[in-house]
Amino acid sequence: MLRGLATVSFWATDLAAAKTWYTELLGIDPYFERPLGVDPPGYVEWRLGDYQHELGLIDSKYAPEGSATGPGGVVVYWHVDDVAATFEKLLSMGAKEYEAPTDREEGFITASVVDPFGNILGIMYNPHYLEVLGSTNKA
Repeated sequence: MLRGLATVSFWATDLAAAKTWYTELLGIDPYFERPLGVDPPGYVEWRLGDYQHELGLIDSKYAPEGSATGPGGVVVYWHVDDVAATFEKLLSMGAKEYEAPTDREEGFITASVVDPFGNILGIMYNPHYLEVLGSTNKA
């Protein structure tokens, strides 16, 4: 049924600033923008990580009526190799602590921030992620 993440989408009222912020954070330019030739576009997207998962930013004017305007009840965690260092980098870029790095036992560590645009960005060291990665010969 659910086979994997296709796209994680964040909203931003200032899409140009969000595009700049995430481009700096990720160290790569978005691979897709819609509509083309409009600055800022209404949607930008990056493919990132070992499995080329997609992170998209959408102009908040396209949010469904009644959408939350601040952090909600869902946190998507992206695997990182060093939670503490990534957390500090996010804070140094203007993100605000949502949950400090927390040892979840058995090697799992989580943390999350609220980006400057109001979205929760979760980071995690996840041994299971590395096991799956290793089984696909991508490690």
